[in-house]
Amino acid sequence: SGVVPAMRAMQQPVIAAVNGAAYGGGMCMTLGADIRIAAESAVFCGAGVLNGLTASELGVTYLLPRAIGTSNAAWMLLTGTKVGCAEAQRLGLVTKVVPDGAVVDEALALAAGLCELSPFGVHMTKQTLWANLEATSLTAAIELENRNQLLAGYTGNLEEAKAAFREKRKPRYRD
Repeated sequence: SGVVPAMRAMQQPVIAAVNGAAYGGGMCMTLGADIRIAAESAVFCGAGVLNGLTASELGVTYLLPRAIGTSNAAWMLLTGTKVGCAEAQRLGLVTKVVPDGAVVDEALALAAGLCELSPFGVHMTKQTLWANLEATSLTAAIELENRNQLLAGYTGNLEEAKAAFREKRKPRYRD
């Protein structure tokens, strides 16, 4: 039960490459990821309710409504409806759908792109994104964002980004 919170607590973004059936705990595990990419054959289902159990495990009742809205989450979890990749993308459950056999390559390409960014900037963005889902107000959310921007200002990243732009090269962040 600590796996999903551990995924959320990681400094690095977690990318789920969903290839096939993500039922019950499998679907819940994908919700622990920051970004979800699905193969065309991917199917999502809160299956427990179909088997005399509940569809509530591993934080799904907390994470799924935040990903796709309360009404859509209730529909999926209460009915055990199987949701294919196109519908999952329409709902916002996945970011992108790719052909079968390409999902791991797509996830690795996305990860490579993330590795070119400032580790501090990516970590603080991830941390703030999830923290502000529980913020008590817009003002509190903005205050956390402002704090993190001030901290990022001390890394030297902005100066490196400007120099890289002028020199027509990729930035080399050292934070």
